[in-house]
Amino acid sequence: MSLVVASRSYADFTPEATFDIKKVDLHRLEEGPPLTATLTREEGLKYYRTMQTIRRMELKADQLYKQKIIRGFCHLYDGQEACAVGIEGGITLSDHLITAYRAHGYTLTRGGTVREIMAELTGRRGGIAKGKGGSMHMYTKNFYGGNGIVGAQVPLGAGVALACKYLGNDQLCVSLYGDGAANQGQIFETYNMSSLWKLPIIFICENNQYAMGTSVERSAASTEYYKRGDYIPGIRVDGMDVLCVREATKFAAAHCRSGKGPILMELQTYRYHGHSMSDPGVSYRTREEIQEVRSKSDPISMLKDRMLSNNMASIEELKEIDIAVRKEIEDAAQFATTDPEPPLDDLCSHIFANDQPFEVRGATPWTKLTSTS
Repeated sequence: MSLVVASRSYADFTPEATFDIKKVDLHRLEEGPPLTATLTREEGLKYYRTMQTIRRMELKADQLYKQKIIRGFCHLYDGQEACAVGIEGGITLSDHLITAYRAHGYTLTRGGTVREIMAELTGRRGGIAKGKGGSMHMYTKNFYGGNGIVGAQVPLGAGVALACKYLGNDQLCVSLYGDGAANQGQIFETYNMSSLWKLPIIFICENNQYAMGTSVERSAASTEYYKRGDYIPGIRVDGMDVLCVREATKFAAAHCRSGKGPILMELQTYRYHGHSMSDPGVSYRTREEIQEVRSKSDPISMLKDRMLSNNMASIEELKEIDIAVRKEIEDAAQFATTDPEPPLDDLCSHIFANDQPFEVRGATPWTKLTSTS
């Protein structure tokens, strides 16, 4: 019956709509991104599905962690979905991206599957890093992973951008970090080099208001992170609105591709979970604060409301997407809990991408392991 309803009403949906979006704050720029964004029905459904997938995947990770099936570090991305999906909407998959350790969402938008991500979280052979990376170390093509050292991914991103410039391929690198990492010295060194060499890099500070358990007001003398580049142009964007993020990213990408060098974006966002699974997230902020953000600024609800109020989708259609997403997550969780762990023989493999097998000394002189590419 639902298929009949869907096929009958597709023609009735609005194929495209234009929305007013929040004006961004500018630093060293005459003009910024447009104040309107056009969304096609197809794009809206795609963004909705991807954001819902990230949200549900993170909630499932939370559940598996509490059951002690996922162990170790685990930083969840729920609440910040508009950042990842909006950024991807403004660049292409041939561009490059590197982020910190809150990386599950980007692993998905960069082409990883839910099954590969969940299996990596549980340390299984079918994981995206073959079960050897875990939550903080996932990679796909043109995605240089989650990185466990605070701020260390930013200079690596500049190296990727230098390669783009050297090769002259019109590609760029998005280098992401949080408000906590924004005070790292290596980030300012990277600003300097990138500006001197006019590298095609978009520095993006995902400001989720708390550096672990420390609010931005308590950790930063200046909370205007988009101005931190000083001589580098910057924009501050509503990171809870997928369309705002997309338009700002398109603007920043055009800046980089035109040879003007780096640009800085601050995305004002919010995480619903604690910093990591070991942080309940309510000792330094109130439950009321979290609830207020959920009720007023939730990125998925905002997109859903726009689509429904402009007749770009039906409630039934979105519910069908929700059901399909939940099934995908459940199937992935089932795989992640039944797939075998990698054998000890795999421990030293993949040290080099393309090399002859060679011997690696184990934890003791008489333990020998082989590394294959």
